[in-house]
Amino acid sequence: MLSGNMPVQRADFCSTPSEAQSVPSLPPNPLPRSSAKSPTDQMDRLIQMDGLSKSFGAVQAVQGLSLTVARGEIVGLLGPNGAGKSTSLRMAAGYLEPDVGSVHIAGLALAGARLAALAQLGYLAEGAPGYESLSARELLTFVGRVRGFERAAIAKRITELSARLDLGTHVDTRFEQLSKGFRRRVSLAVALFADPPALILDEPTDGLDPNQKRILRQDLTAIAATKAILISTHILEEVPALCDRVYVMARGRIVFHGTPSELEALGDGALDVAFERVTRADFVPFNGAPV
Repeated sequence: MLSGNMPVQRADFCSTPSEAQSVPSLPPNPLPRSSAKSPTDQMDRLIQMDGLSKSFGAVQAVQGLSLTVARGEIVGLLGPNGAGKSTSLRMAAGYLEPDVGSVHIAGLALAGARLAALAQLGYLAEGAPGYESLSARELLTFVGRVRGFERAAIAKRITELSARLDLGTHVDTRFEQLSKGFRRRVSLAVALFADPPALILDEPTDGLDPNQKRILRQDLTAIAATKAILISTHILEEVPALCDRVYVMARGRIVFHGTPSELEALGDGALDVAFERVTRADFVPFNGAPV
């Protein structure tokens, strides 16, 4: 159903890095270790990031990030602006080279089998980029050809995705003329086009109206049984609604990994309070950087 966004090379895209803060003291994280299970060898690790670090000049955007997503689960990546989320996703999608660390998609190393790995991935980039002079239909046709689809299969897939994402007559509108919400829907269609086993979605509901957000959540939940889905979001209500596990980033590092209910427990049942607490500069991650 869902698939990536168009880069100049197969399935890469855009975004950015940066920052931090501090507050009164907080007791160490009460969880000795999250009961959220990281994928085991028996489970299909379709997205695996190991020890990723990335600097931009003097700014250390991401530091030693490790993260896994298995087939059958939706994993959330949260963090304040500038935490390093989009930079991390860009590295995972092959758009940005890490200074250190490795990425595997469906068991294939980006460093050694780049095109084969990216063929297994659908990526929605921050900001929903697209070719401005093309209509949504032309953009999706181009994606289908790059992905190796036959003409009839491309037309069928465009019809399916147009209905699923409620594109209507906008499917024949040039990308530059689309509203923010419709640009996001078309970019989602690009990400979902080839029905890949792994999906990385950076702010997938950004720009969608409440009905579209609800439908998209239902779609992601429906396809999650056969896919590994990694999403970044600023909308905390999406975490318990969608995610099996969640990683929280702050200042380029993972500071929390667990289930949504474990994160809520750190805020006395309130996700916004928990988020504020774990992203403080004085919060103590359990057992160092979680897996």
